[in-house]
Amino acid sequence: MTGSLITAREADRALRGRAAAVIPGGVYGHVSAAGLPPQFPQFMRGGRGARVTDVDGNEYVDLMCSYGPVVLGHRHPAVERAAREQAELGDCQNGPAPVFVELAELLVATVGHADWAMFAKNGTDATTMCCTIARAQTGRHKIMVASGAYHGAAPWCTPRPAGVTPADRANLVSYAYNDLESARAAAAACDGELAGVLVTPFRHDAGYDQELVDPEFARGLRAICDQTGAALILDDVRCGFRLHHGSSWEPIGVRPDLSAWSKAIANGYPLAAVLGSEWLREGASRVFVTGSFWFSAVPMAAAIATIGALREENAVEAMARSGEQLRDGILAQAARWGFEVNYTGPVQMPYLTFAGDRRHELASAFAAQALRRGVFVHPRHNWFVSAAMTGADLERALAATDGAFRALREHREG
Repeated sequence: MTGSLITAREADRALRGRAAAVIPGGVYGHVSAAGLPPQFPQFMRGGRGARVTDVDGNEYVDLMCSYGPVVLGHRHPAVERAAREQAELGDCQNGPAPVFVELAELLVATVGHADWAMFAKNGTDATTMCCTIARAQTGRHKIMVASGAYHGAAPWCTPRPAGVTPADRANLVSYAYNDLESARAAAAACDGELAGVLVTPFRHDAGYDQELVDPEFARGLRAICDQTGAALILDDVRCGFRLHHGSSWEPIGVRPDLSAWSKAIANGYPLAAVLGSEWLREGASRVFVTGSFWFSAVPMAAAIATIGALREENAVEAMARSGEQLRDGILAQAARWGFEVNYTGPVQMPYLTFAGDRRHELASAFAAQALRRGVFVHPRHNWFVSAAMTGADLERALAATDGAFRALREHREG
């Protein structure tokens, strides 16, 4: 489909109709296309490298990477080989495979603050476990969270209130991201009951311009935890292994006590991890957390291969280079076509907004036009650049975004 506008949607429409009959809402959660422009496909066929194909055979440069998990590119050969070899031995068994221990050893050796590791399946599992461990170790109840931050889909943290009771949120205390005085006031309000401070590596609230962390704020949170005996919890689910080969706050010299990981940890295979400091080991050993598929060996083998490939291929640096070229190209295009935009966040995880576009109408129109020209972006969620991005992928992506800006300009002048 390179070079042509994408229009076919017959297979996608048929699957949407079938899904609506047997699944509440048709498709639910963050991958639902219900709130996206009608041009967006809901169902995908597959992917390779930095490209994906929908069920109608339309190919796109993938700037969403399955909303983050695909860091090395789709169907990375070393990761797929490791997963396949482990699958031939066994996956879900009566006990974990040796890769369970091998992966824990690798993570402890890779991430500076980690003295131990535990595994689960989703980011929500990991953030919930971190809060539970902090409470078990400290004997306290309160967890500080930044207003508007996303930490998962359990009742205590889901952004949608349906089915949530006040009791589910009773032990959360809010603070403002990058506002140290706000955090200090929230800690004081906990009145000796602060178990943990939960924070993302940078502010990536959905639908808002992203905000890099102020190192002084990060150091201030570390000081609050040191002074109160609470655990500093870094939610690295979205950012882990995209910004640094260790924790995302390693470059600013701030180490958490607990960290939550998922998404890119196994290049798309279902896995999450909690990494912790020695002083929390006893609390972690007392909590009961488990799941029928939490010890499955194939995702752990994939994670070992992913971490190895990240280093061998200098993946973080590769994503940064591609991300810089994408940013520079898009900003030049926006200026050429007369649009004032904000391009925020790390270049590996950027987010594009239009000035004054409070209801995301311009962003939605831009995303739809870019999609028609063969690049998959999102109007209200940050994008992701994979290490598989080639020069040809980047060229096609920028051709699509340039065409999208042009179409918006023509519509505005028409």
